[in-house]
Amino acid sequence: MIVSMSSPFLVVRNVQKKFGATEALRGASFDVAAGELFGLLGPNGAGKTTLLTIIACLADATSGEVHFDGRLLTRHDRSIRREIGIGTQDLSVYGELTARENLKFFGKLYGLFGTDLNRRIDEVLEMAGLRDRANDRVSTFSGGMKRRLNLAVAVVHQPRLLLLDEPTTGVDPQSRNHIFERVRELNAAGMTVIYTSHYMEEVQTLCPRIGILDYGHLIACDTLPNLLRRIEGSIRVTVARDAPLVAERLGQEPGVRITSTNGNSIEIACADVSASLVRIVNGLRTLNIELIDLKSQQPSLEQVFLHLTEKSLRD
Repeated sequence: MIVSMSSPFLVVRNVQKKFGATEALRGASFDVAAGELFGLLGPNGAGKTTLLTIIACLADATSGEVHFDGRLLTRHDRSIRREIGIGTQDLSVYGELTARENLKFFGKLYGLFGTDLNRRIDEVLEMAGLRDRANDRVSTFSGGMKRRLNLAVAVVHQPRLLLLDEPTTGVDPQSRNHIFERVRELNAAGMTVIYTSHYMEEVQTLCPRIGILDYGHLIACDTLPNLLRRIEGSIRVTVARDAPLVAERLGQEPGVRITSTNGNSIEIACADVSASLVRIVNGLRTLNIELIDLKSQQPSLEQVFLHLTEKSLRD
């Protein structure tokens, strides 16, 4: 599924990748606009890391194409690679070096030197909350500190496109929130970001548009509200009397489906929880029925994810 955009910054078209007889990607296609914060989800083995590796110019697709700002991406084009940053799932920092030495090493790889490099190192150390640990060996850092440095390494050269593969894996809540907020700031400053994570609440809060990859295919790609509409929310209404009459009346409302009644409690499934709540309250008022209790549950991105990819384990 492709969501068309007026001027896509990144264009992924029918990308396939084979490793021998194994098909890691089977024709993924989507667009990302300049300045977008795009979420990419998928079960283990869905092809997310393989796809990011291709977009990062670290591997070529078996077939299909990726275009970055109008240019075809290949792993041999170093000029494009300098405009892309990648925060890998496995830490890419060196424990025997200090934080500053790591940033200097990676900055030079991207073509930064002298005053510009030193200034940029100071900026990303501040961003990562590591200025006071700049000259300490990374081997002495906590997991959260290493993750924050991993993000700093990915952006030291100020890339136009940032690829983040599980950037908060295995860190404490404080460091996770710190990384989360820094990604927001980078995006607000104009950096285009593709963000993958197993923490659904992060993606649901962070990314206005989300693609879901499964078995090498992009099986959904849409805005968060549209994705959430793919499954129903639920409402439980408890009334003082006449539950069967109330159920019959509420079942006539558009987008409302009565799933069960138990005593004076009525279970309702609905496509739009907010709109249905208004209709339910108005319906009870019309019937002059006292409302005892009202509980609702909006669909979540995790529920949509499990609905689309099924619940079976992936190894």
